[in-house]
Amino acid sequence: MAGRWGAVTVLASAQFVMTLDSTVMNVSISTVVKDLNTTISAMQASITFYTLTMAAFMLLGAKLGDVLGRRRALVIGSIIYAVGSGTTALAPNIAVLFIGWSIIEGLGAVLVIPAIAALIADNYSGHARVTAFAAIGAASGVAVAVGPLIGGFLTTYASWRYVFAGEVVIMAIVLLFRKVVSDSGVRSHIRIDVLSVVLSAAALVLIVYGLLQTKTWGWILPTQPDISVLGLSPVPFVIAAGAVLLWLFFLRQSSLVRQGRPPLLNTAILRLGQLRAGVGSLGIQYTVTAGLFFIVPIYLQLALGLDALSTGLRIFPLSVALVLFSILGTALARRLSPKLIARIGQLGLVVSSLVLLGSVDTELNNWLFGIGMFLAGAALGLLASQLGNVTMSAVGDDELSEAGGVQGVFQNLGSSLGTALIGSVMIASLTTIFGGAVAASTLPSSVQQQISSQTQGGVPVVPAADVPTIASNAGLSEEQSKQLSSIYSASQLESLRLSFAALSLVSVGALFFSRNLPSRVLGRTEEDDTEAPQQVPPAAGSR
Repeated sequence: MAGRWGAVTVLASAQFVMTLDSTVMNVSISTVVKDLNTTISAMQASITFYTLTMAAFMLLGAKLGDVLGRRRALVIGSIIYAVGSGTTALAPNIAVLFIGWSIIEGLGAVLVIPAIAALIADNYSGHARVTAFAAIGAASGVAVAVGPLIGGFLTTYASWRYVFAGEVVIMAIVLLFRKVVSDSGVRSHIRIDVLSVVLSAAALVLIVYGLLQTKTWGWILPTQPDISVLGLSPVPFVIAAGAVLLWLFFLRQSSLVRQGRPPLLNTAILRLGQLRAGVGSLGIQYTVTAGLFFIVPIYLQLALGLDALSTGLRIFPLSVALVLFSILGTALARRLSPKLIARIGQLGLVVSSLVLLGSVDTELNNWLFGIGMFLAGAALGLLASQLGNVTMSAVGDDELSEAGGVQGVFQNLGSSLGTALIGSVMIASLTTIFGGAVAASTLPSSVQQQISSQTQGGVPVVPAADVPTIASNAGLSEEQSKQLSSIYSASQLESLRLSFAALSLVSVGALFFSRNLPSRVLGRTEEDDTEAPQQVPPAAGSR
């Protein structure tokens, strides 16, 4: 492994594991819910907070990488991540799973991910760097693609716990070959501003948590009268509080610079159009990915009753396309500009979302659904092969860790928003549609009132096949149980359609970020190799 591509092999392996956890468990949701005696909402929160923990503390992880040294940060982060994976593998309940997966693994990843980006730039230059970043993007793409298949196979034939046990093994291999990765960066001797860490983390947590709670609190008007603020849903207040803290965070960074102290984030890099275009596109890409990988498995498992492996196989067209087009995108990068390749990918996302919207039927097993998933995978693969290098080539060597941290924030914030926002659209619309359909049905008013009372806090996501039994246990007749089951199935289908519509809107938003992507082929000539990237004004206290 000690050849020219040894370093990228080690780093890509670490990147693979970091990304794998964002999709590998989605096909196992119903099994984990049963094994740990928990709920779909609890699993949604666990998936969301895994990526949210990374987003909230990624800037801190990047800064620690400069202080500790990037390879040392990689090692420490890998150890923490392995401890979290081992804890999750042995979790007896949802609380321990949440701590191991969503918190400990997430905290390990905040050291690993910025270090990966900076070490790639440190170990490679010219077109080799372009290829190496494309390989890292491809590793993420492959992880997203094969996650459902790995999770589905192990959950069906063994246990979902082996997924996390396997991650411990991979991280051990990364640690074993750590010296293949060179680190020539100079360690910084700076004091990290704790207030900046608190403000940035709290801001992101509040914003994502507010979106996550829309399914139970409502967007503007409260769905539960006993949970309201000034007669409104708490959601806008929570999100507004997060926005205020984010504003205070940026004010704090400006204040630190004026005082001659090192900020947590040199906000000057956010003025670089290429970097904003790269991380903005990356955020949208991961929002769509996470949303798609949450709502489709939920429907396949709970509406259609498919097992974890069958769910993974139904997503297979996306998986194949993502891998193939990640490789194709890497090859095209030698001849085409990142802007052209990314725009093709972004347009592909819009088209795939519209195709998926038109493919919704009861079984979700038609050719149109397969084409939509393939197109989504192709689009995501093209984007994955380009955006990492776009972001990192926007800055000079002194800002590599910082740019890696910003990239990690947007990547994981996008994943958090995808699961929280699109998942909440699905769950909240299920509640609204089901409630309206029950009210408009021929069920007796007493039954309607009973159902309305029991679902006031939201309609639980349960297998459609279980509804007749649940209704019968609640005292409904056999005929009423069948009617309720039919209403619930139709509501699930309509909520999936609305979720795909939300994904379409998010996909359209990606097009606004491509204007400032590079129009030239990166790393094509020796002149390009030595061309200095746009300079960023140094932050106070930087080396």
